Amino acid sequence: MDIPTLRDADPNRLFTAADAYASLAAAFSGHADTWRDGVDGRVRNSGWRGTAADSAQQSLARTTGKLTAAHLELARIAPVLREGAEAFLLARSKLRAALADADAGGFTVSDDGGISWPPPNAAERHDPDAPDRSRQGTELRDRIADALSEAAHADQVTAQRLRQYTNDARTGAGLDPGTAAMRLNSAVLDALNPFGGDEDLVRAGMPGKDAPPTEVNAWWKSLPPDEQQRLIQKYPAELGNRDGMPTPARDQANRINLDRMVADLSSRQDLSDWDKKKLEGFKAIQGRLRDDQGKQPPAYLMVIGDQGQGRAAIAYGNPDTADDVVAYVPGLNTEVKNMAGGDANRARDLWQAAHDTDPSRSTASIAWLGYDTPQVKGISADMFAVAGEDRAKQGGEAYQGFLQGLRASHEGQPAHLTALGHSYGSFTVGQAAQRPGGIPADDIVLVGSPGTGAQQAGQLGVGAGHVWVGAAEHDPVSHLPSHSEAKGIGIGAGIGGVLAGPLGAVAGGFIGDKIAGHDDPHELWFGQDPASSEFGAHRFDVADGPLGFESHSDYWNQGDGRDGHSLRNMGLIVSGHGDRVSGQEYR
Repeated sequence: MDIPTLRDADPNRLFTAADAYASLAAAFSGHADTWRDGVDGRVRNSGWRGTAADSAQQSLARTTGKLTAAHLELARIAPVLREGAEAFLLARSKLRAALADADAGGFTVSDDGGISWPPPNAAERHDPDAPDRSRQGTELRDRIADALSEAAHADQVTAQRLRQYTNDARTGAGLDPGTAAMRLNSAVLDALNPFGGDEDLVRAGMPGKDAPPTEVNAWWKSLPPDEQQRLIQKYPAELGNRDGMPTPARDQANRINLDRMVADLSSRQDLSDWDKKKLEGFKAIQGRLRDDQGKQPPAYLMVIGDQGQGRAAIAYGNPDTADDVVAYVPGLNTEVKNMAGGDANRARDLWQAAHDTDPSRSTASIAWLGYDTPQVKGISADMFAVAGEDRAKQGGEAYQGFLQGLRASHEGQPAHLTALGHSYGSFTVGQAAQRPGGIPADDIVLVGSPGTGAQQAGQLGVGAGHVWVGAAEHDPVSHLPSHSEAKGIGIGAGIGGVLAGPLGAVAGGFIGDKIAGHDDPHELWFGQDPASSEFGAHRFDVADGPLGFESHSDYWNQGDGRDGHSLRNMGLIVSGHGDRVSGQEYR
């Protein structure tokens, strides 16, 4: 396979041939039915008896079997041609895209795949930011080679499959009912097993697991609608969770996969405790989606999976078409079942707050659980060991990819995108924002935050003026001590008999802070207090909240005649009206 052959190929001719074979198979089926009913059936039911009748009926039955086998052979040729054509079409699309990029970049591509470019001019030689032409050329060469390899492989497999039918016609095997039945059973088993059977040429052309969301989106849009539906039905788990896939397709695939996972877990007898929790959560999500059916805004299941503690994401409103999109990350103690309850309610309430703020703009509000959250019992010394950095770093990587996927699948003008983290989820958002490349958000909202891992808001990549913080005075998570203070609290507990409990803790915190060499009163467990002036974000108005841990979840409850405007302020930020947010003094 060379560049001119693939570049100038016309896969539509294969589609035309597939349609012709499909019509031929349908017509042949009619002829076979006419024979079966008009000849074979009439003789069998005529009442004719005797040796001659038996011989005639056996001869007629053999002919009926041959006709049936021939029909099955003909019926399988059209799908082979169609799948090959779709694989060629996809490979040609990849090749043409690479050639277009090469032309736009000033590269010359030879028919054998060689890449060349003019030498750099004087300005480019002295510009440290000039593009690396060698690296770009290597990437283009690899893309072209991959497209040619996919096309050559599809050509080889398609030819091999068609050769089988040619051999069957030559040897007469295509008229053998036993052979036809065996191959039909094999085809049925392949269809029931999404990961077995003959190689799926189009699936083989799927972008790799590390492919950027933009490549996934371009690949999907290059497929014909009927092929998209075939892949959704056959590979829902692989497609539903691919960042860059259009939201309606993700929703359709994930609903199929959700039903399959519930059926699988329900059929097993050896479920672990977490498997039981996931099954409970998946069933709850099924119920939530049924209850939301037909309501506004529509609900979309954007993520579902059984990895770790379970994965799920529900969107209210379509992120692909919305003017404003917010993706909310929950934190401590979140389980899959929460995505069908409180966290889904929060996403829905946030949608309502943004909509009420500016009904002229469309909104999509997402609750995203794409990582294993720390599971702790209350605020205690134990939580410090559990709530480390590893889970936030892993979640941050997944969240970064999810937001990149939202950008890739969005239609028209880019949406105003807000990243929102609550509790440990704010640390996860902070870790995502500090990864190489950052996150494609316009604003970041942190509520009930124990820190982000950053010392200043400007380190989160969206500009300090677009980082917003809500911190209730009675929220214990937003007052978590620093590592050194935590050591001091342990010392304070040890000397509590001398100074009494709370006083001992305070004294111990001071001692531990001095031992570690810190004297920043605004240092939290995961870095600078986001609500402090040192951090440099906007602190928006929230109520102090009730005493105790309940205040940690109070941010979505404010706004109905109560003190504080947390939910209203978040709605203003999400809808792009940060200039109207009511502020609060720094700590």
